[in-house]
Parts: sequence; C-alpha cells; structure tokens
Amino acid sequence: MKNLTLIIWLAVVLGVFAFLWYKGHLLRFAGYVRATREELKRCNWPNRQELGESTFVVMISIFLLGVFTFCADLVISFVVNAINTLR
Repeated sequence: MKNLTLIIWLAVVLGVFAFLWYKGHLLRFAGYVRATREELKRCNWPNRQELGESTFVVMISIFLLGVFTFCADLVISFVVNAINTLR
C-alpha cells in the first residue's frame, strides 16, 4: 500500500513536470534563474565591518521603536482608563 502511494505521487509529479516542460514554463523559469544569478553578481555586497555596523543600527532602531510603542501604549491606556472612570 505504501509503495502504491509512492508510485502515484511519483506519477503525479512526473505528469506535472511533463506538462510544464510541454508548455515552456520550465524554460522561462530557467531563464529567470539565470537572469537573477547574473544580476546578483553585479550587486555590491557589504564587507564584514559594514554588515556589523548595519546590524548595530538595525538593533538600535528596533529598540527605539519598541520603547516608543511601549510609551504610546501606556499613554493611550491611561487616556482610555481616564475616560472610563469619568463615566
């Protein structure tokens, strides 16, 4: 039973592969991958120091955004509680 299930799945995968090959989708996908690889070769990648500096900036930014969100939440909850107590 397990082998039959495996054979059925293999037939389905091969059928989909054959259909994609027939319609030309695999050639377009191969062209896309080739163009992407060429474009990535032209990119300027950061060195180790630049990567560390960028990581530090991101960590500080996330910390500041967290502090801002926490403070904004405190202020909003204070205002909502003040409004609820006035009722």
